[in-house]
Amino acid sequence: MAELSVIEWRRKVDVFVDLESNPEPASRLCREAQGRLMRRVAQLTDEDVQSSSRLPGWTVGHVLTHLARNADAHARRLSGALGGHDVPKYQSGEQQRSTEIEDGATRSPGEIIADLQSSMERLEEIFTASMAAGWPNGHFLGGGHYGVAGCPAHRLREVELHHVDLGLGYGPLDWPQEYVDWELPQLLANAPERLDSSNSRRLVMAWLAGRGPLDSETTPNPW
Repeated sequence: MAELSVIEWRRKVDVFVDLESNPEPASRLCREAQGRLMRRVAQLTDEDVQSSSRLPGWTVGHVLTHLARNADAHARRLSGALGGHDVPKYQSGEQQRSTEIEDGATRSPGEIIADLQSSMERLEEIFTASMAAGWPNGHFLGGGHYGVAGCPAHRLREVELHHVDLGLGYGPLDWPQEYVDWELPQLLANAPERLDSSNSRRLVMAWLAGRGPLDSETTPNPW
């Protein structure tokens, strides 16, 4: 019975939509995810924003600021592609990303939430324009490891994972099935490189093979 269920799951995965190669369904899911996020954070207080998130060293304000700047980064790539320009997510690289997050995380809740909303609305406008234009220049890499056509899928990942990281009641069981069908095989594929020791790899192997529970200390490095 266990073997049959695995076969059925693999058949299901074989026909899933690869969101990175299909920006139209990915952008739809991303719009829905951003809407869920916005509804959850719209009424946060100063205390809420300053509270610790599930990410070490980051407050809720850090996570929300990161999500706003990440929306800008994907909008930058997609907007560039519409004009025939291959541009990076962050013009000055990781230092720009880190500085913008730190500088923005201490703002008032109203400023942070308004910033997040306007950044997401701008990104969705560019989704609409890109769809109308047929997602042009989808192969542009912008100095990264995935084409610009993959931006909606990668943005979806950011929103779904960081929504959980906020610690505000949204959890893995709330993730949409289409997102899980796309993401789970990728997480399984890159799990070995995110495990720090040979012992942790063995323990994860045993767990995946149904040969024992997975202890709380055996955890892959964050995605």
